[in-house]
Formats: sequence, structure tokens, C-alpha cells
Amino acid sequence: MTLLSQLRDVPARLRNESRQVPTHDIDEDEVEVESTAHAAAGVTAVAVAMRRAIGQMGVRRTASTLTRLNQVDGFDCQGCAWPDPAPGHRHAAEFCENGAKAVAEEATRQLLDREFFATHSVEDLAGRTEFWLGKQGRITEPMVLRPGATHYTPISWDDAFATMADHLRRLDHPDQATFYTSGKTSNEAAFVYQLFVRAFGTNNLPDCSNMCHESSGSALVDTIGIGKGSVSLEDIHQAKLLLIVGQNPGTNHPRMLSALEEAKSRGARIISINPLQEAGLVRFKNPQKPKGLTVGTALADLHLPIRLNGDLAFFQAVGALLVEWDAVDHDFLDQYTTGFDAYVDHVADLDWDKVEASTGLTRDEITTAARMIAESPATITCWAMGITQHHNAVGTIKEIVNVALLQGNIGKPGAGVCPVRGHSNVQGDRTMGIWERVPDHFLDAIRDEFGFEPPREHGLDTVGSIEALRDGKIRVFMGMGGNFVGAAPDTEATEAAMRNAALTVHVSTKLNRSHVVHGGEALILPALGRSEKDLTGGRVQRVTVEDSMSAVHASHGPLDPPSEHLRSEVDIICSLALATLGDDSPVPWAAFRDDYTEIRRRIARVVPGCASYDEKVDEPGGFVLPHPPRDNRVFETTSGRAVITSTPLEVLDVPQGRFLLQTMRSHDQFNTTIYGLDDRYRGVKGGRRVVFVNPDDLRDLGYAEGDVIDLVSEWRDGVERMARSFRVVSYDQPRGCVAAYYPEANPLVPLDSTAEKSNQPVYKSIVVRLDRPGEAGQGTGSSHGSADQGEGSLRDDTPHHLS
Repeated sequence: MTLLSQLRDVPARLRNESRQVPTHDIDEDEVEVESTAHAAAGVTAVAVAMRRAIGQMGVRRTASTLTRLNQVDGFDCQGCAWPDPAPGHRHAAEFCENGAKAVAEEATRQLLDREFFATHSVEDLAGRTEFWLGKQGRITEPMVLRPGATHYTPISWDDAFATMADHLRRLDHPDQATFYTSGKTSNEAAFVYQLFVRAFGTNNLPDCSNMCHESSGSALVDTIGIGKGSVSLEDIHQAKLLLIVGQNPGTNHPRMLSALEEAKSRGARIISINPLQEAGLVRFKNPQKPKGLTVGTALADLHLPIRLNGDLAFFQAVGALLVEWDAVDHDFLDQYTTGFDAYVDHVADLDWDKVEASTGLTRDEITTAARMIAESPATITCWAMGITQHHNAVGTIKEIVNVALLQGNIGKPGAGVCPVRGHSNVQGDRTMGIWERVPDHFLDAIRDEFGFEPPREHGLDTVGSIEALRDGKIRVFMGMGGNFVGAAPDTEATEAAMRNAALTVHVSTKLNRSHVVHGGEALILPALGRSEKDLTGGRVQRVTVEDSMSAVHASHGPLDPPSEHLRSEVDIICSLALATLGDDSPVPWAAFRDDYTEIRRRIARVVPGCASYDEKVDEPGGFVLPHPPRDNRVFETTSGRAVITSTPLEVLDVPQGRFLLQTMRSHDQFNTTIYGLDDRYRGVKGGRRVVFVNPDDLRDLGYAEGDVIDLVSEWRDGVERMARSFRVVSYDQPRGCVAAYYPEANPLVPLDSTAEKSNQPVYKSIVVRLDRPGEAGQGTGSSHGSADQGEGSLRDDTPHHLS
């Protein structure tokens, strides 16, 4: 049976399939995860994915896209950055449930035209939820909101570029503009984008990495000399022990479960360390295999329900035990590291009372995990936002690296450190120079290649850009993809800051919150999606991307664009550069726009590790960028050695009656894109304004399941930030910890609550109260409130049923 015929059969099977929703307290014997189906099969994940895909794209369009998704001759998924198997080892349908949803969102047949904007004022749109905005369809032509206007109206591309160029040229200094980048932007677009920004005269290049893995990059550069993970997909398969920390792969990186299953089949053990026991690591049902259609595979051998912000203490305790047991690789330590003696002295005085208070775990639980680590000849530690979005995130990641270095688990098969990136090309964008603090050698290469002197002063990151907008120091904001307002912290402060701008510009495919929180003038520039053919310059163009494991490969979409008025990101950037900088610029913008091969030739001469770039991406599956620690145990730090660090251990103090809140995704979203209002793995149906609370805490508070409360965060600035009307869900997690979805909970994250050194917003350890409606503001300090997009937003995202 062909995939097309299987897809045709899906609707009938959906009607006959009962949908099983797990209880809130996960029972390993009852919950069976069906999240990473790669082909049409009669399991829940496939049914959900195909229902969404066919509903938005139709049967033939679904088949023509999903059969090309993540294939050597196809296009890269718009979702996470999990690597693809090597050519010859890929399934015929190499995608997950959420990958299919991402494609369906982009390739939807629903179109959003000028009549829509004529019907809906900006005020009307501002009262809608992210879910509603995203479901209106693809934007089909450039739109402008003139000063004082109530509605967006059409604008030609030439006039749009002229408007932007006029605003930019009228600035007193280039640093009065900031240029944001989403992690979906291709390498070619990212390279020309940073080149334009620096030719214009600023390093203000905030990106989504500032909000997700900035802490990882900061810690890894300090310790091993490169801000990227040190493992390959084959290393995952070969590992003897995998630690999955602060991560929910079943929702955020579903294809990772297939790799974990492969590792388990080779004898690996897995430890899950997370406040919530996520269903994806309990049992995985892989429909590619007969066993997956029946019993599935139990993944985690040990789950440790760690208290929020307890990971630094956990890894420091593990390191102390490894030293105590002499379970360390002395040869590796002597030859490749520095700082070991100081570390030994530091952990000799470890305070186990502090460790237990910080982690919420017992000494026996930590010792059990440490024994598994000590006995493993090859260990990989994977982490994501549950690690990076804390005040002490950089210190925590350095402790993870310490444990790896103690056992020589850098630069050998089946071992290493693995920050799992959450957006498909966020790592590639940074490689291409999207960074406000790019090193001088990169700027030197730009100067030598293009003949202009790029600015040397470091620019603004995400938080810095919001602060500068707030203070009137930034007048122009441009976003290359993404949803800056929806993703950023401190929603009320961010929205007020954006409204201070003279011009806001967003290169987008679909409508989102950032389009309705605007400056004095605003532009929406519709771009081609990754699933669509790019015929810019009258030729078939391709782009390239880099995954979480430094593999670079080509991508070209199969679909005709939904409108003749769409332009590629490369076209938009190069056309803006020509309008702003003029024809006498030393950069050949027109040539870059007409043939992306010319961009790749310059990438080869400017970007480290990219020699013969265009030729290498011609190879099936592309190529892997150099990684000195992984490749030959070379550590490009100041000392020339990997650095073992000693970090003070502190317990995050939470006042009586307060809780630590983490923000997180539901299973039915990707970043700020909301696919639907269910979270079937956690038992939530029909809404998103929920807060998950430990059952014993719920009892002590006097609340019952289903009660509606207001979330109020407390911060040192004395301001109480509020998000209203969240329904309480009883859910197993450490006492004193609660969880809610973002972006709905983003109003609670103070703008100046950031991680040390990385300046990454702290979305994972927010001190909050759970107040009955009307009680907020009765405590000390001032108060302001926010409920995502106002009280009116409750009309279409309040849960009507909790399973």
C-alpha cells in the first residue's frame, strides 16, 4: 500500500479509533506513548498528525510534503533541530507528529488576504489569542499600518523597502535599530542578514538563542572552548548511559525517542531528571516496528523528580561522589584538563543538607544515579530549557561538563554533552554570525572579504533590545521570522517597549501577536516557507541549515507558493540592503539575491569550518562542521585545556506560601505557535490557561481541582506581575513546584530576571503566589496585571474539560 493510499484511509480509521488520554499521575504500567510515528499507522500520534495535516493541506498536498520532509532530496522540518539519520538509513516517512503539524501550519490552504485586514482592525486582532491569530492562514501580500491608522493596508514591495530605508537612514546612529532573528532562518539568509546589519553599522543582532540556549553557549565556551554539543547521532546510539535532564523529548524533540530506543536496544540505560515525569520517557510506541504497535519500549530506567533549580546541586553531588569513589579518568584529567585539584577541594566540603534541600531528592536517590554514572564506560548528558532558563544556568551546565570531564566523556564514541536545540536552524544562525558579541576574527574575515570595516562594539541581545526600546534608545525593530513579543519575557513591559518604536517590521508567514503590538508605523512582509519552491532570480534555489549536532545539509521545498507576492528571506534582505545602502555598496547584494550559490561561496571564505561549503552540501546528507573537542580532544580555551570549575552551591529560597513556577510547552504547540488546545499526555483538553500543582500543595492551599486562580509573581523590584484566570490541575511533581504553559505565563517573568553571564530570561524558577481572583495586589509592593492578551482572550482558550 502506498503512502498516498494510506493517507486516504486515515479519516476512516480516525472515526473508528478511540482516543486514550493518560491520567495526570503517570503510571508506567498504563501510559503508552505514541508520539513519534513516522508513517501512517493506526496509533494515536499518527492519527492526530494525519488528521491535522489532511485537514489543513488536503490528501495530495499532505503526501507531497510529508514524503519529502527530512529526506536527502527534500526539505528540512520547520520544527526542532534533531539530526537526521545518515543517507540510506532514513525511513520512507522521516517525521514525527509535531513535525507533521509544523508542515501543516505552513502549507495550509487557508489564506489571509487584504479583505481580512480590511475586516479586522488592529484593536480587534489585539484582543485575539495566539491560537486564533495563527489559524487565520498564510499572509499573501505585504501590509502596512500607517501612523494613526486602525487597519493594515496593502503596500508594494518597493514602497515597503523604501519605507524601511527611510526610517533607517533618518536615525541619528545605526545603534538605534535592532534586528532580531528566529531560529528557522536559513544559513544563507542569516549570513546576508548579519552582513547587512553590520554594513549598516551596528551589532544589534538579538536572536531566539538569547532566550533558549544562550546559557549553554556561555558555559560550553568557557569549559570546552566551543558553544556546541560534542556528540553525533551515532554517539547517542552507542552510549551506555544517557541522562535526559530538564527536557521533554516526547513533545519538544519527538524523533529523539527513536534514537533513545535504538540506544536501549544496544544495552544503554537512561536516567530521566525532571520535575515532571513526562510520558515520552515512560514508554515509547514506535509504529515503524512491530513491537511499537503493541507493547512499545520502556525508556527511562530511573526517574528523579528533581525540584526546580536543583540541577546544579545534583551534578555537584554526583561529581563529589565520583571523586570520593575515585571513579575518574586520571589520564584524561592529567592530559586535557585544568582545575581538578581545586574542584576536589571544593566538593570535599559538600553540604548534603543543602543538596537535599535544593534537589528535593534523598541522598540515596542521588547515590543510585551516581553509581549508574560511575559504572558507565560512555555517558551522554542531554539537556534543554529546563536547565538553561534559571539564574544559575551557566553554573549548572558547567557542573554537567565537570561530570563529563571527570570520566573523560568528551571526545570518545558514545559519550559527550548534548544541548538539544529547540528550533531547526538556531545553531546555524549563530554559526553564520547572528550574534551581538561575535568574535573579532569573524569581523576581520568580513572586512577582508568585503572591504568595509564592521562595527566592533558589542550589540544588544534580546533583553538589552527590550530595555533600549523601553528607554527610547531603539527606534526601529526588525524581526526576521518568529514571534518576538510572544516569546519575550515580561509581556506588559515588552509590549510597552515595542510601542515606543517608530517602526516595527516583521518578516512572517502567518499572523501572530507581534503584528498587533506595533510601533508608530508597522510592516508585515510575507515570506516563502521552507516547504515551498524558491525560484528567486529565475532559477531553482536551495538553502542550507545546521542541526543540533553540527551537521549541515541542503533544503528545498516541493510546493508552489500560495501567492505570487511572497518573497524569499534572502530576497527581502538583499532588496532592503540595496534600498538602504545603495548600489555602490561593496557587497554584491543583487548577485546574492539572484543566485544563493554566490552567498555560499562567501560563507566558505568567511565562516570558520565552512571551506568548500557549496561543494560539501552537494554531497548526500551534507557535511559535519569541525568540533575540536569531539574530533581530537583539542580545547580552544585560554589555557588550551578543558576547564573544570568550582561553583558555589546555593539553595533557592522561596518564602512561605509561595511556589516556584516553570513555564513549558503543551504537546500541541511549537514555541509560540499553538497547534491546538489539548495536551493529551498531561490530560488537558480544550484550553491552555491551566496551572499544574502538586496534589498535597493543592490540599494545603484549600483549592480543589478545577478551581480558577490568579498567578502572581514576586520579584525584587517590588512589582507583582499577574496572569489571571488559570484553572488548577492536580499533577504529580515535587512539592513547592508548579507549572504553566507559555506564552500565557510569560507576563510573570520579570525582564531583569536573567541568568548570570548569559543574560538569558529566567522562565523556569519564578517565585509565585496562587491567589483567588480579586486577591492579587493585597500584599506588599505595587501590582500590574496581564492575561496574555487581556481578559477577552479567555473566550477561546479557557479549558472546558480536564480529563
